[in-house]
Amino acid sequence: MSAEASLPAPDLDHSLVPTRPHRAGVTFDLKPLNPSSKYVKLNVGGTLHYTTVQTLTKQDTMLKAMFSGRMEVLTDSEGWILIDRSGKHFGTILNYLRDGSVSLPETQRELEEVMCEARYYLIQGLVEDCQLALQQRNEGCDPVCLIPMVTSAKEEQKIITSCAKPVVKLLHNRSNNKYSYTSNSDDNLLKNIELFDKLALRFNGRVLFLKDVLGDEICCWSFYGQGRKIAEVCCTSIVYATEKKQTKVEFPEARIFEETLNILIYETPRVPDRALLEATGGASGGGGGALCGEDEDGRDHRRVRRIHVRRHIMHDERTHGHQAIFKD
Repeated sequence: MSAEASLPAPDLDHSLVPTRPHRAGVTFDLKPLNPSSKYVKLNVGGTLHYTTVQTLTKQDTMLKAMFSGRMEVLTDSEGWILIDRSGKHFGTILNYLRDGSVSLPETQRELEEVMCEARYYLIQGLVEDCQLALQQRNEGCDPVCLIPMVTSAKEEQKIITSCAKPVVKLLHNRSNNKYSYTSNSDDNLLKNIELFDKLALRFNGRVLFLKDVLGDEICCWSFYGQGRKIAEVCCTSIVYATEKKQTKVEFPEARIFEETLNILIYETPRVPDRALLEATGGASGGGGGALCGEDEDGRDHRRVRRIHVRRHIMHDERTHGHQAIFKD
């Protein structure tokens, strides 16, 4: 069917109408478009659109040149005008021609694709809108989170004491090992690092995460609140194999996650509840005198929770008759 014998024109424009697809191997008889046709059917890279000449010629673009008689336009045997471009964003092109504005995609890749099509059709206004959206996206794109790398003990102490947020530090120093590793140690070390990255993304803004590659341990987590170490999870142990010692790296995921949640209570400085202290005899004059964790000279004696992986003795190298001892 040619453009001259098209179906009766509908009252409203339709940017996309379903139709039966062309069969593979069919040869189309291309013929010029009748300029007097008001409604046109477009086949843009296999995507079918139904619109008006008025929409296509509303702005001074390449489409206006195509449908105002200044350029030759070819149709197939069924009256579909063929445009050899991707039809993915042609609906966006038509909506912009209709309204002078359009909602742009959110992803950078699709924004660039729309801008490429707008440049091809010489739609300068849409090109500028895409450029502005890309510029705003790039200016407002900050790193998801920043992970300071500790380079010295002095620097570490300064960061921890000056930070108002809780601190989680992962020390991983694979080179600090004088024994060989057990079979799963490398995988578990990588799992600890991956968990650190996941926690840093999840609690970004609430907890400061530090990485340390200079410490004495091979893999160790430390948790700080209000400038003080609250807990520590050591993930390494020594395994006594048949003839040699080996270093074993564990992945205590549940314990690490639990300590990370526990450290969130130190997000803001906690002010003692005077009424509660008086009721329990902890306030001044109520019998307690000093705050919990401090003695009369003001020194802090609060303990640090240290969780060490149990050392597994697979072979007892001591003299016969001595019992194997498992140490923490």
